[in-house]
Amino acid sequence: MGQLCDDLVAETADLETLVADLDEAGWATPTPAEGWDVKDQVGHLAYFDERAHESMRDAAAFVAQRDAALSEPDFPDRMAAESRRFDGSETLKWFGQARGALLELARHTDPSRRVPWYGPDMSAASSITARIMETWAHGQDVADALGRRRGPTDRLRHVAFIGARALPNSYQARGLAVPVSPVRVELEAPSGDIWAFGPEEAADQVRGPALDFCLAVTQRRHLDDLDLEFVGPVATEWLSIAQAFAGPPGSGRSPGQFAKS
Repeated sequence: MGQLCDDLVAETADLETLVADLDEAGWATPTPAEGWDVKDQVGHLAYFDERAHESMRDAAAFVAQRDAALSEPDFPDRMAAESRRFDGSETLKWFGQARGALLELARHTDPSRRVPWYGPDMSAASSITARIMETWAHGQDVADALGRRRGPTDRLRHVAFIGARALPNSYQARGLAVPVSPVRVELEAPSGDIWAFGPEEAADQVRGPALDFCLAVTQRRHLDDLDLEFVGPVATEWLSIAQAFAGPPGSGRSPGQFAKS
């Protein structure tokens, strides 16, 4: 759990570096996510950091709040409004406070402890892994909006792990039957190591740079703009709808919107 928290600290620092010198015009820069500016991306992270903290601190209170919120049709609008209630510098301060409180609690939490979320319950370790994935993905939107490049790190393993594990979620989010055939994923890490997920003998396979796989499963790049090799009908279909995040299907990105990574 300590290593996971350390990696979340590092991912947080990368995002904070991107936005540290922004004025209000910079915070209002549109990102590739339709209708979201830079401030929205950071406010979204702060909002869900607070929810993750609550789920780890008081599961019953979180479940009651979650169920009440999800029963109301205007929940997405109210969540967005809460995430946008501060200006840029205040949003960054809110994010730092919410992230710090979550990290402090997580470091003293049993990594195997089950915590509720908006999808299935998960371990506390998985909750922090998900925050790493979300921070990296929303940080990519911020970097793209500001025209900046981020060097990939081996923290991408957390994103790749969730992406590979989330194959069933990609289908369930669309009301589709989850395929029975497994998929083997083999990725080249930024360090040059090979990360592998799924049975080695699987007929359906995905190979390529870890960065490209992570961009695909977080829907930050269109498959046409990535150097991924996929073999087999399940692997081909899955990558076309892959999403590492909970919730409804995302709209993804248009082909040619970004140069190949």
